[in-house]
Amino acid sequence: MCEIFRENIMEPLAAHAVTEVVSRGRRHAEPAPRGRGQFQRDRDRIIHSTAFRRLEYKTQVFINHEGDLFRTRLTHSLEVAQLSRSMARALRLNEDLAEAVALAHDLGHTPFGHAGQDVLDDCMKAHGGFEHNLQSLRIVDLLEERYAGFDGLNLMYETREGILKHCSPANARLLGEIGRRFIDGARPSLEAQIVNLADEIAYNNHDVDDGLRSELITLEQLDTVAIFAQCRREAEAQWPGLEGRRLIHETIRRMINAMALDLIAATRANIASAGVETLDDVHRAPVLAAYSEDLSLKLRELKAFLRDKLYRHEQVLQTINGARRIVAELFAAYMAEPGQLPPRHQARAADGKPRAIADYIAGMTDRYAEKEHRRLCGAGGF
Repeated sequence: MCEIFRENIMEPLAAHAVTEVVSRGRRHAEPAPRGRGQFQRDRDRIIHSTAFRRLEYKTQVFINHEGDLFRTRLTHSLEVAQLSRSMARALRLNEDLAEAVALAHDLGHTPFGHAGQDVLDDCMKAHGGFEHNLQSLRIVDLLEERYAGFDGLNLMYETREGILKHCSPANARLLGEIGRRFIDGARPSLEAQIVNLADEIAYNNHDVDDGLRSELITLEQLDTVAIFAQCRREAEAQWPGLEGRRLIHETIRRMINAMALDLIAATRANIASAGVETLDDVHRAPVLAAYSEDLSLKLRELKAFLRDKLYRHEQVLQTINGARRIVAELFAAYMAEPGQLPPRHQARAADGKPRAIADYIAGMTDRYAEKEHRRLCGAGGF
């Protein structure tokens, strides 16, 4: 993708982009970084965090033990960061902010993907629930223990705002200023909006790739999906006789490119039609980062295909059921005997046992959750 954005390398940031000058800064005052910008510092702190390293062994669709070549939360986050930087550059937005938000957006995900998140939310219904975006913010604001002067990573306000992509009104009211936009109906920065859709572009396409690699879906099935069929025809027209992994890659890279270019064009048009000139205008405007109507229809078709043919595949559902049982039984075991928690988490449990247990389980990798389940609950994993 990088060649199509080269023309924008030297252009200044748009007036409605986030800059350090207009930023609301950090919760705890610190001396300015030397040799790098504030949002570069955010990116670096995220990359060096414990939560970021754990993403290597957290699931996207396929559980970690099912194969070494499937995406994990870590590789997904890197793909989102690459897309976010490229599109931010094309739109003259703050690349460093977009990259930081992208790298941090999945820090709060549980083991076993959305299955783990859903069951942990069920376990926490009587205790405030569990939202993975809120958990990501909780990690960077509180749970990371790296710095002498403060809990968390002390990130810039706009990075934290972008991480908190969704939040219930009830939880938003507890968050103070960072949650106010969910109550007032305001929008986050365009950088955050771009990351939100870069996330979607990344997971739609790598789920196609991983689904084909797993052989749970086939090229023939995907030929019924308009955007895939179109990009496959383009690849075969340029490279007659192409097949196997090269054909899959050439098709998917065209899909990613088409989605990114469409998003850039549609977002530019939305910015112009809304008369956006400043960052405050972005906050007051409707959502500006979007696809064209034509591409939106094609993406709905692709998502429906992935839902019906991949996410609801018998083999995937069997794994999901096993994951749900592991998380539910872990939560019950720790609730019954919090002394099984590590000392640091036992100390947190003194101020609220269910939340401390949710923090601990959410931080687990897939394989550590399986190991702990065997220790506490005996045999009977997947």
